Amino acid sequence: QVQLVESGGGLVQAGGSLRLSCAASRRCNSMGWYRQTPGKPRELVATLTQDGTTNYADSVKGRFTISKDAAENTVYLQMNSLKPEDTAVYYCYGFYFRIYWGQGTQVTVSS
Repeated sequence: QVQLVESGGGLVQAGGSLRLSCAASRRCNSMGWYRQTPGKPRELVATLTQDGTTNYADSVKGRFTISKDAAENTVYLQMNSLKPEDTAVYYCYGFYFRIYWGQGTQVTVSS
């Protein structure tokens, strides 16, 4: 069982920045972020594996950066140059034999 606790969402103007954090109760094989807007499926934002491999959605490349702390139990998503279309509920995940999800954190970008 893996518990994930997210923080850092909020309201920001277009062009601004936010940093999301996700603390896991144990080290996971991979961690990352998905996001979801009403009526749409959850979509990948960024992933980070134990060996440091990252993967980003095309829509966020060059603007978002995923990283982890030294203990590798917490991942961060630095979001810069935010756009209104980035508005969504952001969900952290951790994979350890199966996927676990955080509770979600709202990110709202105003134009």
